[in-house]
Amino acid sequence: MASFYRRFLDICRATVIVGFCGLVLVGCGRNSEQGAAKNGQVVAHVGNEVVTTQELDNEFRLANVPADKQKDPALIKQVLGELVLRKYLLQQALNSKLDREPGVLLDILRARTQVLSNAYMSRKIAAKPISQADIDKFIASNPTKFSNRQLVTVEQIAFPIGANSQAAIDANKDAKSLEEVDQKLTSMDIPHGRSIGMLNSSDIPENLFNAIQAKKADDVFFARAGPNGLFFKVKSEESRPLEGQAAENAARQLIRADALKAEIGIASVAANLEAKFEGEYAKIMGNPSESGVGEKN
Repeated sequence: MASFYRRFLDICRATVIVGFCGLVLVGCGRNSEQGAAKNGQVVAHVGNEVVTTQELDNEFRLANVPADKQKDPALIKQVLGELVLRKYLLQQALNSKLDREPGVLLDILRARTQVLSNAYMSRKIAAKPISQADIDKFIASNPTKFSNRQLVTVEQIAFPIGANSQAAIDANKDAKSLEEVDQKLTSMDIPHGRSIGMLNSSDIPENLFNAIQAKKADDVFFARAGPNGLFFKVKSEESRPLEGQAAENAARQLIRADALKAEIGIASVAANLEAKFEGEYAKIMGNPSESGVGEKN
């Protein structure tokens, strides 16, 4: 068992070293630091670590900072300060030998896998150009996101989704007022808050938007919003069409999001076909008919 553990650590260390040498633009080791300094790429030293212009530019890229803002001294100070802090904490972690802990090694391997997976999918999507015809068709096919876009002001009660959420939803399915919802959530000891909110028809599922359009005076709606559930009543609606360049930009992003979702679905099927699961996991991950799950009596 001890020899297996040592072998595991050695494999993980080797993989992490290879991964980081491939990912860090300035390379690994003192020679890379000296080369970066010689080329004028180093903007800061933090102990044995350096911060390079490439890393600074990458932070701007990840934050979607426009090129004309990247020379702003205040912004540079903020971003560079965050980079310096990360380098300092990295050095402290290495000095504490945290890079030798199995859990940390697994987290690093996971991060490397995630970064490379995202990069692959991004490149795959970028290789498929979006034409003006694609944009025009998407805009025409989604009026609630563009020509018929509505901003809906609502009075809402929000509560965190948890183990008893479905019971709360069922208990309020026939509620006619938010006061009634408030009382039932209170009786069920579910924490909640009441406020005024805004819904955008671009973000609302089409069936919910249609229900809002056909609402009655006492209708109380339910929707999920991230980690929360929302009971709400509509107070007012305002037409706010999205047109011109703003509409085209939004359509392009939504088309890419749909393409990414489709590619992930295809990749998921391919991954499961290629994977060979072992032991009980073969039964869990296999075809329901093979494992006996879902068979009728």
